[in-house]
Amino acid sequence: MADVDGDRVPVLVVGAGPAGLVAGLTLARYGVEVLLVEKRSSISTRSRALVLSTRSVEILRTFGLEDDVRAASADIEPVGWMAPTLAAAATEGHLMPLGHPTHEQAATVSPTRPAWASQDQVEPLLLAGLRRAPGVAVRFDCELVTVREDGDGVLATLRETRSGRTREVRADYLIGADGARGVVRNNLGIDMSGPGEQGEYEAVDFRAPLAHVVGDRSFGLAFITHPGARGILARRGAGDLWHYGVPCRPGSPKLADRSGRELAELVATAAGVPGLEPDIVHITAYVFGAEIADRYGDGRVFLAGDSAHRMTPRGGTGMNTAIQDAYDLGWKLGWVLRGWAGPDLLDTYEPERRPVGEHNVTRSADPDGAKRQAEEALPWDLNGRMAHRWLQHLGRTVSTLDLLGTGLTLFTAADRPGEAVTGPDPRTPVTRHVVEGSVAAAIGVPAGGAVLMRPDGKPYLVRAAGATDWSDPRS
Repeated sequence: MADVDGDRVPVLVVGAGPAGLVAGLTLARYGVEVLLVEKRSSISTRSRALVLSTRSVEILRTFGLEDDVRAASADIEPVGWMAPTLAAAATEGHLMPLGHPTHEQAATVSPTRPAWASQDQVEPLLLAGLRRAPGVAVRFDCELVTVREDGDGVLATLRETRSGRTREVRADYLIGADGARGVVRNNLGIDMSGPGEQGEYEAVDFRAPLAHVVGDRSFGLAFITHPGARGILARRGAGDLWHYGVPCRPGSPKLADRSGRELAELVATAAGVPGLEPDIVHITAYVFGAEIADRYGDGRVFLAGDSAHRMTPRGGTGMNTAIQDAYDLGWKLGWVLRGWAGPDLLDTYEPERRPVGEHNVTRSADPDGAKRQAEEALPWDLNGRMAHRWLQHLGRTVSTLDLLGTGLTLFTAADRPGEAVTGPDPRTPVTRHVVEGSVAAAIGVPAGGAVLMRPDGKPYLVRAAGATDWSDPRS
C-alpha cells in the first residue's frame, strides 16, 4: 500500500477544479490512492460555469452525488430567454435553446437531467465526496514546481506555499488539471492552438429576490436587450444569488470603477425592477478564450480540463468537458493500476476525448455558440454511451446505466440465460445482466448474442448469435 502523504503515490493530481476533483473521485472508486494538490488555500468561490449537462449529472450520479447536486440547483428548465429586462420576460420575449434538453426531453434519454448549479456550488460537493473516499489525500497551499518523467515514473517537486518547504514525490502517473496557465502543461512544453482570445468581459454577482419577477416562465439565463443594460442575467443555482455579465465596451466605465449606487441602478435596469437594492457579492473581469492543447499529455503525464482546452462560457461546455475528460481518464487509469488492462488502454484517452474538446472549443468561439437545439448538442454530450431504459432489477426500478460496473458489464437477452460471465481478457472483472428483448435491442445486444459495456456505457465488444469470438463494434 502506498503512503499518500509519503514520497510515492500511484497518482498525483494537480489542481482542485472540476477535472481534478472528478479524477480523484473516479480513481477512488477503483481503490487507487491519490494525492491531490492545489496551490490555492481553498476551492474557488467564483466561476462562469452555470450548468451541469445531462452526461455530467449522470457521472456524478455514479458517485452518489445526484441528490446533493439537485439540492444546490435552481428548479428551472436549462434554457435561455431573450427580453428587454428580466421582469419583461414574464410577458414578452422569446425562448433561446442552449443545447440542453428540457425536463421532458431529458426523461426520454436519461435517468436524470441537467442541473442549473454553478461551478462554485458544485466543487464543494465534489471535494466533500473526495474527502470521504479512502486512500485520498487533498493538500491545499501546495503547488507543483517541476515535473519530469524517468524510467521509474514521474518525479514531481512540490512546494508548500506558506512555509516555502519543498519535497519530491514520485508517482506512477500525474494528471495536470491546473488550468490553462498551469505548471504541468508548461513543464511539458505543450502549446495551445485555436481561435484564441475572444474579448474581455466583466460581471457582478449579487443577491436579490428576483425569482418571482418572471412569473411562470422557467429558464436559467436571460439575455437582456435593454439598451442601457445589455448583457446576461443568470441564476446561480438555488437561492437568490444571481450573475450579471456584460462585455467590456470602449468608453464605458468598468463595473469595478462604478459606485455602489451606480451598480445597483444598472442591475435594477437589467432586472426591470426599479428601486432594487441588490447585495453585491463580488465583481470580476475575465478574458474569453478558446484554445486546445496540441496534445493531451506526454508519457505518464496527462492533461484534463482547462489544461487541455480553454473555452468561453458560450454553450456552457467548459466545466462539463472537464468533468467528462476526468472521468474517462480516471477509469482508464484505474483499470491499468488495478491490473485489469495494459498501459496501452491509456492511449485511447486523447483519441476519444479530443474530438469533443475540439467541437466544444469551436462552439465556444462562435458568437452564437450559446444557441443550439438539444437535438444538435446532446449527442456531443452523451458521446455514444448506451441507451437509457428503465427496468426492474432486484425489486427496484433502475436505469440500464445504473447497471454499469467498474469493470466490464455483460448484457445478454433473456433468451440466453446460460451465457458465461466472461470477457476476452481474464484480468478484467465482468458482471452480467440478463435483459428482456426491447431493452436488449435498445442497448445494442444482437439477437441471440451479447455485448460487453465499458464503465462509461460505451460498447467494448459484441458477440453475434452462435459466435465464439468477440468483435469490435467500431470495426
